[in-house]
Amino acid sequence: MNRWLFFIPVVFAIILGVVFVPALKLENKEDIPTPLKGKPLPVFSLPTVKDPQKILSNTTMVGKPFLLNVWATWCITCKVEHPMLNKLSKQGVRIIGMDYKDSRESALKWFETYGNPYEVNIYDEDGTLGFDLGVTGAPETFFIRSDGTIAYRHVGEINDVVWNDKLKAIYETL
Repeated sequence: MNRWLFFIPVVFAIILGVVFVPALKLENKEDIPTPLKGKPLPVFSLPTVKDPQKILSNTTMVGKPFLLNVWATWCITCKVEHPMLNKLSKQGVRIIGMDYKDSRESALKWFETYGNPYEVNIYDEDGTLGFDLGVTGAPETFFIRSDGTIAYRHVGEINDVVWNDKLKAIYETL
């Protein structure tokens, strides 16, 4: 009987391996698919970072394609990514920010220190829009078509290599 008890952990380890090994085979974490691809932005009504009285909704930003960049001041990778977003903004890439689970005061100070590449910035203090988008953390960037549908989701930092090798072509198809 004691011999059979030895095999229980082995069987359990094999089951876990079968379940989790496919996830380990993803070449890039950026390739995590989104079930929202091809669907409209979730319905939302949230204030901007700069003006709590100004309310943005899923319908106020449509008309031109844009990047919806999920960021936060507590996110170290967001700080690394930020100069690239400033550069893209200066090149004419339309970027809308979503300050995710953060404080308004910290975000405003961030803009003073590092610049503001965003056309407008949604303040998602409680993470409700982030939840609806399936955000797993910051930074994440959603590529939004002019009709408001989600074309692509990028998880992680956008830098020169990632932009030039992959994301620029996706943005140009929007």
